[in-house]
Amino acid sequence: MKKHFLLFTVAMFFLSCEKEKEFSAQEIVDKTIEVTGGDKIKNATIAFDFRDKHYKATRNNGLFKLERTFKDSINTIRDVLSNEGFQRYINNEIVKVSDTMVPKYAASVNSVHYFSVLPYGLNDAAVNKKYIEKVTVKGKPYHKIEITFNQEGGGEDFEDIFVYWVNAETYKTEYIAYSYHENHGIGLRFREANNERYVSGIRFVDYTNYKPENSTSISALDLDDLFEKNQLQIVSKINLKHIRLIP
Repeated sequence: MKKHFLLFTVAMFFLSCEKEKEFSAQEIVDKTIEVTGGDKIKNATIAFDFRDKHYKATRNNGLFKLERTFKDSINTIRDVLSNEGFQRYINNEIVKVSDTMVPKYAASVNSVHYFSVLPYGLNDAAVNKKYIEKVTVKGKPYHKIEITFNQEGGGEDFEDIFVYWVNAETYKTEYIAYSYHENHGIGLRFREANNERYVSGIRFVDYTNYKPENSTSISALDLDDLFEKNQLQIVSKINLKHIRLIP
């Protein structure tokens, strides 16, 4: 009897390990980055237009330069965020930016570049990954993963919480939700990926951006349920145009 119990216990242990391995947040993140073309992104120069601004990101094995160029009524403004910090150029001449505005401009530049190549970046040292559960959204199976950030290396918005819905069959990220701090409390957004296309082996998508009518009693983890029930309202469309990789 003891022998059979021991064998049963060992079998259950291995089954538990298999289940844990199958639903490892790290492995799922690795796969979704792979199908997005992550190896190509880390050594690429990517340019695109978003709304009325031009963006260019140059990455080289940990070194990066994220740029944003736009025009006001008179001048051409170029913002540059790199490993060395933030700089602003007006008509190709560097200008002094007040200490209070540097974090705001830097976060604005980083945000657009960050979302443009998601889920790339989820293996950064400051990122924490947690497997939540396997769910069904609009009739398709998804791995639901929560992403949080360490304060050190997590940027100014390290307290933001992200949720990723990774298609359990294709391992493509198809929905993203996040919570962020705003003046009157916590803001929530839910993004639905669409218009998938591959440019030089890198996956790009556009997003339909939603928000709940009331965010006081829910979290980013709840937004897939509200999406299923058509209880989210469209805020904006996030469309990247003229995407190209620069040799």
